Amino acid sequence: MQMQELGVILLAAGQGTRMRSDWPKVIHPLGGKALFLHALNRAQQLGPKRIAVIVGHGADAVRQAYPGSDVTWVVQEQQLGTGHAVLCAKEAFKDFSGDLLILSGDVPLIRERTLLAMIERHRSARAAVTLLTAVLENSQGYGRILRAGDGTLTGIVEEKDANDAERQIREVNAGVYVVSARFLFAALSGVKNNNRQGEYYLPDIVAISLAQNNVVETLQVADRREMMGVNTREELAFMEKSLRETINRKWMLAGVTLKDPDTTYIDESVTIGKDTVIGPNTQVRGKTVIGERCQIDGSAFLTDMEIGDEVQLKFSVVLTGSRIDDGAIVGPFAQLRPGTHLGRNVHIGNFVEAKAAQIGEGTKANHLTYLGDVTIGRDTNIGAGTITCNYDGFQKYKSKIGDRVQVGSDTTLIAPITVGDDVYVATASTVRHDVPAGALVFNPREEKVRDGWTAQKRQQMKGKKN
Repeated sequence: MQMQELGVILLAAGQGTRMRSDWPKVIHPLGGKALFLHALNRAQQLGPKRIAVIVGHGADAVRQAYPGSDVTWVVQEQQLGTGHAVLCAKEAFKDFSGDLLILSGDVPLIRERTLLAMIERHRSARAAVTLLTAVLENSQGYGRILRAGDGTLTGIVEEKDANDAERQIREVNAGVYVVSARFLFAALSGVKNNNRQGEYYLPDIVAISLAQNNVVETLQVADRREMMGVNTREELAFMEKSLRETINRKWMLAGVTLKDPDTTYIDESVTIGKDTVIGPNTQVRGKTVIGERCQIDGSAFLTDMEIGDEVQLKFSVVLTGSRIDDGAIVGPFAQLRPGTHLGRNVHIGNFVEAKAAQIGEGTKANHLTYLGDVTIGRDTNIGAGTITCNYDGFQKYKSKIGDRVQVGSDTTLIAPITVGDDVYVATASTVRHDVPAGALVFNPREEKVRDGWTAQKRQQMKGKKN
């Protein structure tokens, strides 16, 4: 039997009024990315032929949250219910004859294996509709699954339309469907809005399918978190915690030590090598990649970082969009800004900031230094209080410092400038011009001492006290 093609319809048009936000609900961040991207990424793992995302409220903001070109954006001009939203995708699938997976953009924790199981059940049963269900202790807010005495599905009733007995039912509709494309759009054209909300309900296709004596299948999900939606900020916080626990557990099982998982926040897109140790109060965000046997002491904030093996990040560092090679040491209280690259065994110490800095192997800048728009060679030492002056109020300029250079404390390097290999820069120098290799550069300053000055000053000030 020839395998049916798969398409995906992702519902992301709702405003989410209970979020009390000017933003569309589906772009609120969860685990480091917009809420709807979790469901979208899960759908992409299935290799569908076509994906349509239904947008409405804040459509432009939702589009901007996903810059990819592999989805068709469909606008639902009026929010008239989930059935109407899916019907808006009819044109996007006019030449499609396979199965359609329908997902909600506010249900982020659905698993790939659950979706694959739904698709398999749907196809093996030759069903017109297959829906995901769950049994909840508290079923408030969900449509209830209606069954006959022998367990046969007889329909779905939305909570607002349910009677008292129906509201006691614990099996609920999870809002995830696999539907034959040909059946879906024909059925939706017959859905009516004669209900308390005056909306076109997507679940009504189940009743239509049963009336036509088509096969309707269900799959019950064991972990209720997979079908939980986000409607309030409280639910978003609960989902964030749940997702974080899942991510942390995955990395601990993979050989990463988390000193305090309750205060460790790791985005879903992060990669971490085995035998790395991460201290408490650490956030690892974006597309950060951390190598093996690294030591992160704690209170670190890492975003889009590439970190090699055996790197030590001391207490309280902020690192963004940079690369750190094997064996480097950073911190405490250091900042790497985007475009920085630390070579092997580089030391960046306390209160050092680097921005777009290329720093060679074995170089050290251990104290109170700003290194911006600079290339530094290997085995160079940057003394405390050194600054590369890279901005004149109009544009940025670059500096270049060679290998084995010794830069004395309290040095100011005025870009653009090149300091050759093996140069010594004397303490408290201001360097405005290129320095050739092997040279000493210094600013002559006369040192003066006034004997007895302190006693004279105190005597002078004594009569001025109140």
